[in-house]
Amino acid sequence: MKCALVTGGSRGIGRAICIKLAALGYHVLINFKSNQTEAEQTLKFIQDKNGTGELLAFDVSDRRAITESLGGWMTRHPENTIEVLVNNAGIKEDVLMMWMKDEQWDSVMRTNLDSFFYVTRQVLTEMLMKRNGRIVNIVSLSGLKGLPGQTNYSAAKGGVIAATKALAQEVGRRGITVNAVAPGFIKTDMTENISEKEMKAIIPVNRFGTPEEVAHLVAFLVSPESGYITGEVISINGGMYS
Repeated sequence: MKCALVTGGSRGIGRAICIKLAALGYHVLINFKSNQTEAEQTLKFIQDKNGTGELLAFDVSDRRAITESLGGWMTRHPENTIEVLVNNAGIKEDVLMMWMKDEQWDSVMRTNLDSFFYVTRQVLTEMLMKRNGRIVNIVSLSGLKGLPGQTNYSAAKGGVIAATKALAQEVGRRGITVNAVAPGFIKTDMTENISEKEMKAIIPVNRFGTPEEVAHLVAFLVSPESGYITGEVISINGGMYS
């Protein structure tokens, strides 16, 4: 069984990616931290379309939890290889740096940047042994240009972008590609407090994007046809550039 792991797969972009990968024939491991109800809804969407998947609960910022939950799953299923990893889980805690608390910096860095290292390291060895794998990191427009009030978030996503480029050079000869997708304003929980009517004036296509559009791009990057694309950061932002 070919498997795909999507962190933060219970809602928004993560949910759309889970559904898309299931439609491509992957058995999808839907990671979530605490919202089991939403994660179960994602699984139901997959099953309603005759796909397969299962829930895998762990906090992506907790390396011990990753070892116990994800590592435990891998030990129990030696015949199933995680061929695709989508590092999607993330949080924002927006505040100007002069008022930013230590915990606001720490939590955003742990969930957005540290998680990339902990989760990817857990599955990478098996990919290297199999000489096959696709890793896609969901970053952000903030990581490319920086946004006021998001010093922590921009730093974390910028770190993942740099790590994407470095890791791609380490593992390319083993048939593994590593790319990043940088969404702009997408209709999700993270943008529900942002006025689309006001913001679309600065977006050339004059609207917010959808999670399904991001999922379609991820699907291309995990396909066999994308095997010569690695170390890239692909923006999906309706034409917004710094």
